[in-house]
Amino acid sequence: MTTTSKQSEYRLCSLLFKTTKNYNANLETLLALVDKTPEKSLIVAPEVCLTGFDYENYDAAIEFSHVANEELKSASKKKIIILSMLEKRGDEVFNFAKIFYNGEIVYERAKAKLFRFGDEQIYMAEGSGDDIRIVEIDGIKIGILICFELRFKDFWQKLEGCDVIAVPSWWGVLRTEHFKVLTQALAIINQCYVVASDSQNEECTKMSGIITPHGEDVRNGNMACLEIKYDEKEIVKMRRYMDVEIG
Repeated sequence: MTTTSKQSEYRLCSLLFKTTKNYNANLETLLALVDKTPEKSLIVAPEVCLTGFDYENYDAAIEFSHVANEELKSASKKKIIILSMLEKRGDEVFNFAKIFYNGEIVYERAKAKLFRFGDEQIYMAEGSGDDIRIVEIDGIKIGILICFELRFKDFWQKLEGCDVIAVPSWWGVLRTEHFKVLTQALAIINQCYVVASDSQNEECTKMSGIITPHGEDVRNGNMACLEIKYDEKEIVKMRRYMDVEIG
């Protein structure tokens, strides 16, 4: 995709909010947070934040993606919105990571590593790791790892050269330290920004945050939206200072 604006104008935004059983209310929460961000924002929301893994009402959760897609397209004018949602294709259900930009879905792929401790493999099909790749949007090279995928080192290599790696997650609170360490290490080893977004639900870490190419780790705390300036020069500076042959 051709660059149409200066990368340095972008803001990186990590969201933190609770997912309820009311899908419309969840969507309203997300849209309100997106609306508060400035133009040229790259926004990452938690994994399946619109419905959660609501297996008791699975058909309704899957169908809600059609409503959400249209609303998020409208909200993505001059903004990049990244999240995951449950959606049916053919006879199978997948957990799709999606990038909305300027009124369109410009990228999507299915979660390639399902979390078997949570029985995800019972309710949905697994995507292919071959679909994990770098996508360039408005001059920013973006990669996505969905929650459990963060644990697979070969996926880290696939995203070498990214400017920003988004990590939409529903990460278990018992493994909070793992989430903190892995997201920070991902930024350090790939010398890029990592924008991680985890749910505020009780079973999750609530450790949304943004890590810089230098490894500076800033977490949302109680903020629904953590926002920092995206600076491509920081990526270039780190890769020149500590040359590990990226890019």
